[in-house]
Amino acid sequence: MLETTVQDVVDATGAALLCGRMDAAVRGVSIDSREVAAGGLFVCFVGERVDGNDYALGALEAGAAAIALTREPAEELVERAKVAGCALFRVKDDDPEQFMLRLAGAWRAKNAAWTVVGVTGSVGKTTTKDMLAAALAERYRVHATKGNLNNLIGLPLTLLTASPTDEVLVCEMGMNHPGELARLSACARPTVALITNVGTSHVGMLGSRENIARAKAEILSAMRPTSEDQGGVHSFLAMTSDNDFARLIEDEFARPAGIEVIYVGGSTSAQLHAEDIHLDGEGFARLTLSFTDGLRLDAKLGVPGLHVIPDVLLVMAVAERLGVDRHAAVMAIERMPQTHMRLEVVKRQGRPRVIDDSYNASPDSMASALDVLSSMSCVGRRVAILGEMGELGDEARRLHGYVGAYAAAKRPDLLVVVGNEWASEMAEAALTMGFSEDRIERALDVGEASRVIVPALTEDDLVLVKASRAVGLDALVREVLG
Repeated sequence: MLETTVQDVVDATGAALLCGRMDAAVRGVSIDSREVAAGGLFVCFVGERVDGNDYALGALEAGAAAIALTREPAEELVERAKVAGCALFRVKDDDPEQFMLRLAGAWRAKNAAWTVVGVTGSVGKTTTKDMLAAALAERYRVHATKGNLNNLIGLPLTLLTASPTDEVLVCEMGMNHPGELARLSACARPTVALITNVGTSHVGMLGSRENIARAKAEILSAMRPTSEDQGGVHSFLAMTSDNDFARLIEDEFARPAGIEVIYVGGSTSAQLHAEDIHLDGEGFARLTLSFTDGLRLDAKLGVPGLHVIPDVLLVMAVAERLGVDRHAAVMAIERMPQTHMRLEVVKRQGRPRVIDDSYNASPDSMASALDVLSSMSCVGRRVAILGEMGELGDEARRLHGYVGAYAAAKRPDLLVVVGNEWASEMAEAALTMGFSEDRIERALDVGEASRVIVPALTEDDLVLVKASRAVGLDALVREVLG
């Protein structure tokens, strides 16, 4: 974790020191006063419901060595900080995000020996990050993003909780506006980048898939050219050969920056591809990984669905490039536990089996989840409970209709749509495609879905639950599982 001094914090961030000694030591960073450790730095963020400045005194009492404020402190706080020997900063421009980015960037610069692997893409980032961390841990000391802390706050926290003894950092890097990935890249300075795909997530914010591709390419903006040795590792970007914006990213971003691009998938120039692909009765993929040197490895994945195969190929390509034994890497991926709320298959005694994919949703991931539902064995009914998707802007009507039509093609025994206008759009599109009216249920919210649908489910049913996070279908999952 971060080990620095008050002086270094001031130099890195431009924060104004209100009280405290410049040579005082600081160890660790927290944005939650309940997690402050003795000797640590507490950074005050202002949220919709909570103002971190209100908890500065609590952080002081917990033993914080320094507190970064975004408003003028009360006299009591200043006096008590002086007595306790706690440094107080006033964050420059009262912008804690930029404070964190600058501090994490300085910590990254101090640990230049780290190999930082940045993972971005429209869908599949978290699963890819988890698989990559598991595979690389077969050779290296790995520190990875917890959960999906991939934004302008989460990425700095990932870096600031890494230690000098770590060798590889696997950083999930998300965005929903142009310029965000450039800021994250400047902070993390990736050695290796993966772009899983370019889909329609955040199309409402960025306007088109091409704009999304250009925003994803910002991950390259702070990478050093491949020709420069970075502790024995040369930088590169990994993408799938079926990414229809891969050539744009290579020609307009990677090549001008001097960054090598490697591909996985069906292309003859790809570093590896998959063969003999099939799903078992539980929807898990079985395949053979074929490498350019002739090595062939059988793999049995622990994440359901075919959509995860390109992510596995990307992970194995990076692992191979970084010198991880390929047999060990495959075994690590096979052993990896399922990621919570991301196509997580859960079963409890006397309750339906649930495919919990309630964390988030986009049209692409909705389609993949419906594929998983239709591929898994089931003695009862297959039930798809789909909520609305966010951040689609002017494309919302068309893309919700696309999901409804796709659901109709997959023909679940029961389709439940949760929400208002866009949920109705899914239902109408399914009906237009010939789906039976008596197999569709509508619910305005999670509460109504719980009252109407949950009592009708049996323990033999297989239930997919998926929507954007704001819909809150994770609460429905808990109801279904009892």
